[in-house]
Amino acid sequence: MTEIIDLLLTMSQEIKDIKARIDLIKYQKAEKLKDNWIDNQEVMQTLHISKRTLQTFRTNGTIPYSKIQGKFYYKVSDIEQILQDNYYNHNFRKDGNK
Repeated sequence: MTEIIDLLLTMSQEIKDIKARIDLIKYQKAEKLKDNWIDNQEVMQTLHISKRTLQTFRTNGTIPYSKIQGKFYYKVSDIEQILQDNYYNHNFRKDGNK
């Protein structure tokens, strides 16, 4: 009986270790992705906006960008930050209280 309990405890710890490794890999991938750059098409598809709206966002400074030989690129982390900054939950006031 003790052997079974010991085996279960060992397996439980191994499962926790595997979960911790998976969480670390997910975090590392997410951080790596934030450093990536995407082009106009990907931004338009992600935000569900038109080419003209994206141009307006660039012009008024809403979205930072880089331009190389006439092609625009955007950091994924900047796009995520814009979404986070404009997040609105109608159940809460700006101060976080209901």
